[in-house]
Amino acid sequence: MDFDAVVLSVGQGKADIGMAGLTVNEERKQYVEFSEKYYDAAQLVIVKASDTRFDDSKTAADVEAVLAGLTKENKVGFQTGTTAQFYVEGDEDWGFPGLNVTGVGYRNGSLAVQDMLNGNVELVIIDEAPAKFIAAAINELQ
Repeated sequence: MDFDAVVLSVGQGKADIGMAGLTVNEERKQYVEFSEKYYDAAQLVIVKASDTRFDDSKTAADVEAVLAGLTKENKVGFQTGTTAQFYVEGDEDWGFPGLNVTGVGYRNGSLAVQDMLNGNVELVIIDEAPAKFIAAAINELQ
């Protein structure tokens, strides 16, 4: 199922459990009960090898400074319903002010990265585990 339907499906009784890397927040707690946290994830930025904007970035603050310099002309991909969407678009409940970019949502991270490779978005922000998997898979193909 689409990622953004996981919590709703469990909350409506269409699924007994949702096994996904879900970030716990108050809105989601209204629909489901969460297990004890078992994994800490971060958001990663995926860019084409030819994109040098982040080459001098050594810390999260460096990456955030580059992202803060983007404009509405910059298209940023993310997987719909994930923390990355809230980070890109902004969400008061999550404490994210949002980026001054044009966000583009996708059913999954692989589609977002493929669209980046096709030149339709400039970069993709997704969770760490799928980001590493997708980047490794694409690098093997090249």
